[in-house]
Amino acid sequence: MADAEIINVEGRKIKFTNPGKLLWPKTGIRKIDYLARMLELAPYILPHSKDRLLTCIRYPHGAGGKSFFQKNIPEYAPDWINTRTWNGTKYILLDSAATLAWLVNLAVLEFHTSFNTWQRDNYPTDIVFDLDPSEGQGFDAAAEAALLVKETLDSLSINSHVKTSGATGLQIYIPAGGRYNYDEARMINEFFARYFSQKYPTKITIERMIENRGKRLYFDYLQMWQGKTIAMVYTPRATETATVSMPVEWDELEKGIHPEDFNLSNALERIKKKGDLFAPLLDNSPQENLDSLLEYARKSQGP
Repeated sequence: MADAEIINVEGRKIKFTNPGKLLWPKTGIRKIDYLARMLELAPYILPHSKDRLLTCIRYPHGAGGKSFFQKNIPEYAPDWINTRTWNGTKYILLDSAATLAWLVNLAVLEFHTSFNTWQRDNYPTDIVFDLDPSEGQGFDAAAEAALLVKETLDSLSINSHVKTSGATGLQIYIPAGGRYNYDEARMINEFFARYFSQKYPTKITIERMIENRGKRLYFDYLQMWQGKTIAMVYTPRATETATVSMPVEWDELEKGIHPEDFNLSNALERIKKKGDLFAPLLDNSPQENLDSLLEYARKSQGP
């Protein structure tokens, strides 16, 4: 296989280098295989990424090798790639299959996006609970905590969606349609985080210091903030088994699933079978009204 070839994606010519390079050695996924799978997933990825500021994690030597974050678009990027500048950084907008292919060529193995769209930079589209197992814990701890959270949300008639991070955690999304600014969204998130850490003190913590968490799951209410990012839905992860951040149904979580169940080899088949479970989040009209909870959170903080 040649070291480089010219590929045509949506009429854009892209120099694709080292197509035979192994990016996930354990699974045998070569760079050319990765490209094929990401182009197949593009119709599901792009609706969720097209209006969000993109942070890439590049692995020049593949999963397991050294990596680095890329926020600013490289100077050598083609001029047809769309960007938006925020806070002095020129971010890529992942809004086309051609842009996706160009990023695959750079060995971007993970795609992380902002909580807000670029059109409304102070308003996250959703309230996101980030559940992160502590050292010594695994995915089962995240699943247990997520189901406890879901039980409370159901009792409050709050609609929620859940996805694997692709690593060991889970993220719960409450579709707010950009109703709340970051200060308000943080207040709501912190209110729930403190509530669950107090209700389940042996299972859930908001302790930021890793050494002080013990074997309690970390409810990271601080991650959802302007300028911060989250592993976007359907992004691959640089794990040994090429896992993918996958939306799941709540009853699947109850029955028992693991991040390794969803990977680059089976992601498309699953989405075709289940549909895009995060499609309801694409409608940014106000959905879940959390005004009463926000007011209660304000009062609980005091003057």
